[in-house]
Amino acid sequence: MTDDPNKPQSPWKLNSSRVVLLVLGVLILIYVASALLGGLGNYQQLKEAAQGAKSVEAPSTTTP
Repeated sequence: MTDDPNKPQSPWKLNSSRVVLLVLGVLILIYVASALLGGLGNYQQLKEAAQGAKSVEAPSTTTP
């Protein structure tokens, strides 16, 4: 059984270009899910909380 070069590929057969598109699609889905869950907003809140904790700790450590 030889493959006919004129025969079109199956739409479900994976080749290198389809694998790249699949990986890029997965990355986009991860990015969208992260954005919907407030990824950068949560990071900003965490950063502000850490800065607030540092400012609260600073006066207490300098007082004898």
